[in-house]
Amino acid sequence: MCGISAYIGEKEAVPILLEGIKRLEYRGYDSCGVATIFEKELVCRKGAGKIKDVNSKLKLFELKGCVGIAQTRWATHGEPNDVNAHPHFSENKEIAIVHNGIIENASSLRKVLREKGYNFRSKTDSEVVAFLIEDLIKEGNSMGDAFMKALKLVEGAFAIVAINRKKPHKLYVAKQSSPLVLGIANDGLYVASDILPIQKYTRKVVYLQDGDVGILTKSNYSIRDLSNVDVNRDVNELNEEIEETSIGNFEHFMLKEIHEQPKTIHRAFRGRIDNDTAKFGGLNISEKELKRIKRIILVGCGTSWHACLVGGYLLEDIAKIPSQVEYASEFRYKKPVLKEDDLLVVLSQSGETADSIAAINEAKKKGVKTIGLVNSVGSSIARLVDGGIYLHAGQEIGVASTKTFTSHLAVLYLLSVYLGRLNGSLDSEKAKEMLNELEGIPGIVSEMLKDSSKIEEVASKYFEGNNALYLGRHYNFPIALEGALKLKEISYIHAEGYPAAEMKHGPIALIDENMPVVVIAPEGRLYSKILSNIEEVKSRRGKVIVITTNGLEDGFDEVIKIPKVSDYLMPLVSVIPVQLLSYYVAKKRGCDIDKPRNLAKSVTVE
Repeated sequence: MCGISAYIGEKEAVPILLEGIKRLEYRGYDSCGVATIFEKELVCRKGAGKIKDVNSKLKLFELKGCVGIAQTRWATHGEPNDVNAHPHFSENKEIAIVHNGIIENASSLRKVLREKGYNFRSKTDSEVVAFLIEDLIKEGNSMGDAFMKALKLVEGAFAIVAINRKKPHKLYVAKQSSPLVLGIANDGLYVASDILPIQKYTRKVVYLQDGDVGILTKSNYSIRDLSNVDVNRDVNELNEEIEETSIGNFEHFMLKEIHEQPKTIHRAFRGRIDNDTAKFGGLNISEKELKRIKRIILVGCGTSWHACLVGGYLLEDIAKIPSQVEYASEFRYKKPVLKEDDLLVVLSQSGETADSIAAINEAKKKGVKTIGLVNSVGSSIARLVDGGIYLHAGQEIGVASTKTFTSHLAVLYLLSVYLGRLNGSLDSEKAKEMLNELEGIPGIVSEMLKDSSKIEEVASKYFEGNNALYLGRHYNFPIALEGALKLKEISYIHAEGYPAAEMKHGPIALIDENMPVVVIAPEGRLYSKILSNIEEVKSRRGKVIVITTNGLEDGFDEVIKIPKVSDYLMPLVSVIPVQLLSYYVAKKRGCDIDKPRNLAKSVTVE
């Protein structure tokens, strides 16, 4: 979940390392640090806090050397503090490592090492790896062999980069269930948790695979598996344009990314509409196989899970295929009953979500076809699934996902139309009408984003609250969940989302004059029903904030007007005000909107 950056080559390492971990700040972190080798001395500086603050305090930029490692840490074992920050030394301080993941047997390994006389400094699981390597070297192993043998002793997930004071011209890298990318350039080799820190320096990358162990010099590299057998990995050419990560004229990346949605929704369907159907270039599942599908299972985590819920409605409404939505984190543990005529659709922003990867592996073991809907080209999920659909939303820096959510919705809509046309449940004329409406959504969202003054006004009235309730029905129930999640993520206000009719089955007990209730109530076949639910809130003196296409009813505390579109596409419209409301509430509360506390952008551990 943290971000690793490493370099070995002709240039000074620290400027590259610092820029690298800055580009990985979007992943979320609580501490950071850098280690380099210079004139046969291994030096490490690290501390809790943001990169700019730690750099200013400890002068990380002063470190010299052409080989080094750096990391932003998101705490799993041990609280966020200076001692637990990465990199970690071996006991003799000749080896330094950075580690992303979880060493599940760290406690037992630590016990064995303590019995040998080793004294640990931190509370982290990661430090164990450095001590293991030192111990194995003392037994007569070379650094390379000790590194390999240490990895065989650990259980869990890891992306590890190590350096050794006595081997100043080498980097040691390994990957297991946590992403790690190698960049190849004329001036050296670059290593990072994803391509963002690398793509500035080279377009040639190697995506390390599970079990890969590499030794890097400034001009060459070799990769072996954990059986110590040489393996070859393809060198990939990055074809996508380098993403512009400047914040521009926006105060926060989250606001910028909300405003990018007209463009990113368009990217999601650009080139994928073919008259009366959708077309995809990378499904890698034949039409004959797709026609045999009897059930679709959608899995995701967090915001992606909310998109799965919308997708479930779309697939059943449009394609008439029974659909089931599962939390990726629970999927394999419930011992799912899977059949060969099932299709697993996995949604992930990063393409590295550990729980989603585990769900794919579970499905593949049982012969189920898998499709990934991801934003990150070359990510683990993109490589693991049978076929996939890239979102093309561009790099999302804000930890709270916005533009990838709406891109997911657009792609799910296209997939539903495609499958509906394929199995005959959707006729040609209706499909053309639906696809034409989708093509108009970017313009509608663009108009909505021109004036958010009403939403700012609402935020200024309710930002001091401690609780909030979000209600919606049918397609807008997942948007209620998403609105509540966004408010929790970036403003730290407790919020819950519910189907509106479920309110009287418990949550209504919470409603009083201090409870703001956000109701997503566009006109449609359930409009009269949700108006009745609103009356139930009003009768308990709750503060009613209505997001509606009508806006003519009186008696509401606040009305936020949205354009009217079909039920299928309403989530693409109704989510915009809940995103903005969360943003402006968090801004009024003075929160760190782009990097909210305790959260990580890419969750690569269970």
